[in-house]
Amino acid sequence: MSGRPTIAVVTFPGSLDDGDMRLALELVGAEPVAVWHADERLPGRIGAVVLPGGFSYGDYLRCGALAKLAPLMRAVRTFAAEGGPVLGVCNGFQILCEAGLLPGALLANRQLEYVCRDVTIAVEESNATALRELEPTTTLELPIKHGQGNWYADDETLAEISARGQITLRYTEDVNGSRGRVAGVCNEVGNVLGLMPHPEHAVDPLLGPIGGRPMLAGLVAAARDHLGIAA
Repeated sequence: MSGRPTIAVVTFPGSLDDGDMRLALELVGAEPVAVWHADERLPGRIGAVVLPGGFSYGDYLRCGALAKLAPLMRAVRTFAAEGGPVLGVCNGFQILCEAGLLPGALLANRQLEYVCRDVTIAVEESNATALRELEPTTTLELPIKHGQGNWYADDETLAEISARGQITLRYTEDVNGSRGRVAGVCNEVGNVLGLMPHPEHAVDPLLGPIGGRPMLAGLVAAARDHLGIAA
């Protein structure tokens, strides 16, 4: 059996980073497959699911609030409940929070402006499966491009997820008002991870920083483990 696990990349109406995500995953050792939001099932024998960035349904209600109702999301929830690795990037992170698969909510940026630039994020001590090969305090340079990336949780939720190691990534500076400079969080088990920065846009040195490579490589390793195949 090939050591390249199949990873499903979901396309919603308004997704715009799905193609880039498939190219990036292929570059780091996966066999990406495009999946349409209206499908009711995921393909057989997939090792992970990715919800990419974009503007699902034009962000006409709240970012991700309509996408969470897509038929395929039922299958994504089941996949996650069974321990399958799930990654949500930017709009995908918003969808996972709206769907209740991740804690917190994404609000408008503090400066009420769209932010598009490279940022530095630091890896926290956490149980996120896709980050297991990255040492705590490791820093990665990744691009952001969002208008509603200001992650928020109330005091009780913040204390709980901090104690459980679910805060996975923090900005090294305040870029959007996100509480505690949180850039990414995972679920309690660690198989579902969401972040606002874009690892798929940081894999090729010809285009800029390559901080996304180790993160996506970690997702690929998690996908192999889920399928029980060797590298």
